[in-house]
Amino acid sequence: MNKNEESTMLVSQRYKKRNRFGEILHNMRQNKSAIIGLIIVILLFLTFLGSLFISYDSVTSTNPVNRFKPPDQEYPFGGDNLGRNTFLRTIYGTRYSIVIGFGSVAIAMILGVSLGSIAGYYGGITDDIIMRASDILASIPGLLLGIVIVSVMGQSLRNLIIATGITAVPAFIRITRASVLTVRNNEFVEAARAIGIPNPRIIFTQVLPNGLSPVFVAFTASLGISIIVAASLSFLGFGIPVPQPEWGALISTGRNYIRVAPWLTTFPGLFIMVTVLAFNLIGDGLRDALDPKLKK
Repeated sequence: MNKNEESTMLVSQRYKKRNRFGEILHNMRQNKSAIIGLIIVILLFLTFLGSLFISYDSVTSTNPVNRFKPPDQEYPFGGDNLGRNTFLRTIYGTRYSIVIGFGSVAIAMILGVSLGSIAGYYGGITDDIIMRASDILASIPGLLLGIVIVSVMGQSLRNLIIATGITAVPAFIRITRASVLTVRNNEFVEAARAIGIPNPRIIFTQVLPNGLSPVFVAFTASLGISIIVAASLSFLGFGIPVPQPEWGALISTGRNYIRVAPWLTTFPGLFIMVTVLAFNLIGDGLRDALDPKLKK
């Protein structure tokens, strides 16, 4: 093989045509912020798996001898007001935040994408009814709406997921509707109507697969927002019942002793901050990867 053929092969391998998924992965790899966010999320999931091996008794049993114990080798995050290991409690709380984040966003995505696609595809009176209902829901502050829902349904992990998920539904409705409006009049959709394919099938097999890019970006961005909303509800006493160590509840308990034991609020707060930051970095990277204007 001569030198020209080798250079031609290298150029062809470098600029070879990629499929849609491969193109997204390639663009994501070029984004250092997205890679950092992905690494943090992987570490977070490893922490989540580790929390499954921590017993409930080890994070709830009290030990007055270690009350307000400063961070050391035995208690890396110190001891709380009842002598419990803050490190184990913070790690254990990862399972709640991960489940709440993905569970609530899944609920919001299912409801929002379904209603938004119906509104965008059919238009007219259907669009008006769905969008006005969405506007009414969006006009209520998310935290206040979550408090009302939890107050009515009671405090539990399931109800906290439902309350957090419902607050995110309007955003998915608007994003999905806008995506569907850009796709519904394309030729392949008209062709599907012409051959007699039912409208519901057209929506979920033709329209949505070609307009889900903004929804995926909204999914990652909503993960961080849902974790913050859930932590805020727990901080205010409307989240998971004590003594279960959810991050927001840990901060709420530690704020009463912030002068004598600042580590009680510092470490759970750092976990919330880093987790939300990681999901936002991934969301920004995914947005850049899916934006055709940023392709070279």
